[in-house]
Amino acid sequence: MTAWIIALSAILKREIQRFMHQRGRFVAALVRPLVWLLVFAAGFRAALGLSIIPPYQTYITYETYIVPGLCGMILLFNGMQSSLSLVYDREMGSMRLLLTSPLPRWWLLFCKLLAGTAISILQVAVFLAISAIFGITMPWLGYILVLPALLAAGLMLGALGLALSSLIRQLENFAGVMNFVIFPMFFLSSALYPLWKMAESSRLLYQICALNPFTHAVELIRFALYAKWNGTALLWTLLAAGIFMALALWGYDPSRGTMRRKK
Repeated sequence: MTAWIIALSAILKREIQRFMHQRGRFVAALVRPLVWLLVFAAGFRAALGLSIIPPYQTYITYETYIVPGLCGMILLFNGMQSSLSLVYDREMGSMRLLLTSPLPRWWLLFCKLLAGTAISILQVAVFLAISAIFGITMPWLGYILVLPALLAAGLMLGALGLALSSLIRQLENFAGVMNFVIFPMFFLSSALYPLWKMAESSRLLYQICALNPFTHAVELIRFALYAKWNGTALLWTLLAAGIFMALALWGYDPSRGTMRRKK
């Protein structure tokens, strides 16, 4: 068991050091949601005219509504960027070396996933602090309850990136795949506008958004920030995380996945 903890500590330390040396990544992770929050929110608020939003049944400004969605955006982008580093590690050979250690493969991949999620939560915390400076605040209890929600959502989105990275051979191909995954997942969700608004315009669009796992991750974060419980969102988020992690384990199986294709 000591070896397992040492592996977790070493991987977490390595990912944090890598993140600290990539300051542009941290700035970009904050600028992107802040632009949506402070610039685009004004136009969306005027178009949607939202005040009381079901099923939350509380007065919500549009800026307050999209904060959970933008937290999800940070988790989504960082999960994909962490997976991008896995593709790089595989090309450099360090990923192969990691997976040949005597520890179980699932534990090593989970350590990578947990390290990336921890960095994502740190970025979300800074974003929420900056939002509060601009007067966009949530209930104090929500800031505490959102931590497990961020952990579950971050693990799910990180596992998705991990599964994608196991299927991609070259670093150059990953950027294109990211664009085909990130933007549809983000815009076809409840991150920027509620599902009941989508249902008014298109039933098909509503059904697509309802099936999107990112929607459930955002709703889990949103309800937690409002200090409310959403068991359905938690269930679907954990289920999606399990499926994506299983796909990642299959992809990184030396006998069938990435390692075999590299031979």
